[in-house]
Amino acid sequence: MKATAFIRKSASKNDTNSVATIYFRLRDGKKDIKAASELTINPNHWSSEKQGYKDRVALVHEEKKLALNNEVQNIINLISQEYTPEADSEWLSTLIDKYHHPNRYKTEEEIAAETKPTLLDLFAEFLVKHKLSEVRIKNFRVVQRALARYELYVRTTKRGQKGFILDVDLVTPDTLRDMWDFFQNEYQYYELYPSIYEAIPEKRTPQPRSKNTLIDCFSRIRTFFLWCFDNKRTTNRPFDKFPIEECTYGTPYYITLEERDRIFNADLSATPQLAIQRDIFIFQTLIGCRVSDLYRMTKLNVVNEAIEYIPKKTKEGNPVTVRVPLNGKAKEILERYKEYDGKLLPFISEQKYNDAIKKIFKLAGVDRIVTILDPLTHNEIKRPIYEVASSHLARRTFIGNIYKKVKDPNLVSALSGHKEGSKAFRRYRDIDEEMKKDLVKLLD
Repeated sequence: MKATAFIRKSASKNDTNSVATIYFRLRDGKKDIKAASELTINPNHWSSEKQGYKDRVALVHEEKKLALNNEVQNIINLISQEYTPEADSEWLSTLIDKYHHPNRYKTEEEIAAETKPTLLDLFAEFLVKHKLSEVRIKNFRVVQRALARYELYVRTTKRGQKGFILDVDLVTPDTLRDMWDFFQNEYQYYELYPSIYEAIPEKRTPQPRSKNTLIDCFSRIRTFFLWCFDNKRTTNRPFDKFPIEECTYGTPYYITLEERDRIFNADLSATPQLAIQRDIFIFQTLIGCRVSDLYRMTKLNVVNEAIEYIPKKTKEGNPVTVRVPLNGKAKEILERYKEYDGKLLPFISEQKYNDAIKKIFKLAGVDRIVTILDPLTHNEIKRPIYEVASSHLARRTFIGNIYKKVKDPNLVSALSGHKEGSKAFRRYRDIDEEMKKDLVKLLD
């Protein structure tokens, strides 16, 4: 037996207004029955292969796409679960109507028991009502989609759990441990249960999650539970008996001013596109911003020989304007691109920028070995710095070299945009070998 969804209507290429009813079809041997649902979609947005929205539909909000894809998958799962050999068209129509209007088929007692919102309903409400920055909302939505896939995973793999729905009142530390296992091994389940990822896709193929990433994910789930508790949506506090460790990071590495200048002066005339990205990287080392803030900059961010911007990561909570005066090298780079229209500099995608940085380091001969923590095993490993160089290394270079000179965290954080008491910033206090040597000399 196989159940699928399909549409019967088509639309012209640029038609964004037409809607088509989504039908469901059940085939079993010679049996082939169909019935309409109450779900609709623009024909140009439908993917028969994905059984829902196409991957890239710019005009439709991600939550709307996710909701419809979930609905389609839920009906397909329901047909598969309830199917009997006696099923006919009337049975299929009734089953779909029952899905859309369950209360028509339930007693008053059953209706009263099912009016409470699910955990995912509350999570959606949390994202609307809890004050979060754009970056944090994006991160929370990654967790939201993973929780929705966890629901489907339990329904698919665990006996007697075909109707499983996450309930905020019923989540226990054992549930959280099971979620942790799912989050940790999701890259394997992508291959084993493709229908889950067709229903709730990600832009990129799932990769192994490091322990730090898992800690970040569960810290966000804990934030959601605390919001539910504070807003009297539940009395359940499962994280009280599910402690979350602190993230573990290696000592930040950064390039010296000599290495920076070697990159700045490297002859990249044979690769002009890399030369442009080299200039952008050096400029980033001179203003110390995150790449997300750099990519939003235009020439309007240059104010009285300084760069001014509000860090995107913190602008929702306590917005502070960061002002970084431009030194000679920074002004020289901006002068090279003064005729460039649009953004401040000729930016490419962040991924291509990171790829270019690695190539630039190698061509410039910046290849010393650095010690890093393997994100998955947390074991120390040695790598040439050009293999691990990225846009964030520019930010670390800015912070590390200035901190080395002034040793005043308040001054440095005023230029870097770190908020007061930032755990990330405190790590930079351990990075200067020369500072350690100076201290030891005090014992002579």
